[in-house]
Order: sequence, then structure tokens, then C-alpha cells
Amino acid sequence: MSDDVGNAGYDEWLEAVEDDEAYYLECANGHGSLPPRSVCPECGSTELEEVPLPDTGEVETFTINHVPTPAFEDDAPYATAIADFGPVRITGQFVGVDLERVENGMTVALEITTSETTGDRVVGFEPV
Repeated sequence: MSDDVGNAGYDEWLEAVEDDEAYYLECANGHGSLPPRSVCPECGSTELEEVPLPDTGEVETFTINHVPTPAFEDDAPYATAIADFGPVRITGQFVGVDLERVENGMTVALEITTSETTGDRVVGFEPV
């Protein structure tokens, strides 16, 4: 599978986040998921609609990485978190943030940052 096929839908979603037009996919039964998807992971529905993502979410859990994989060695230390954005949960990194401030229950906004190691775009969180 080429990178273009593997990233189909995901790169467009990253661009939507960068343009302050973040969305999630919702089926007729109200289940939320993130692109790329063509089928609801909860019920199998193939009718998915783009719905605006809430502006903020809440950190449910996080971990601070001091010993990263080689793909993120120049980014360390950093925090990886899962934040609840209502219908969906999003995994992202805190980049350029005082890691002592990161805590469960923290309100965050979604942002797209750049990996110091690879230069690739990564999903990130910014405290609100």
C-alpha cells in the first residue's frame, strides 16, 4: 500500500484541523469516529456525515515520555494524552508545553504540531 492510499482521508483531516474546521464522522445512530473511515466501527453503518468537532476537550489520561522510540527521539520529553472531545476521543501530544502543567481533567484545544525528529505533522494539544 502506498503512503497516499494509507493516508487517504487522514491528511485531509489534519488540514481541516489546521484550518480551524476540525470534524468527526457520525453515523445515523450517533456514533462518532475520526477519519479515515468508510464504515462506523460501532454499528457498521456506511452512511457517515462530517460533523464539526467541539472546540475543546478534556484530558482523560496521559503519560510523559522520557525515553522515546527513535521516531520521536528529538521530541523528548513530551506528553502523550487521550482527550475526550464528546463523541470522540483523540490521542495527541503536548509539544512546547511545561509538562508539569499537564493533568487529568485539563481543558485542551486540538492543534497540529510538527515532530522535531521527523518533520511530520502530529496531532497535538494546547492547554486552554
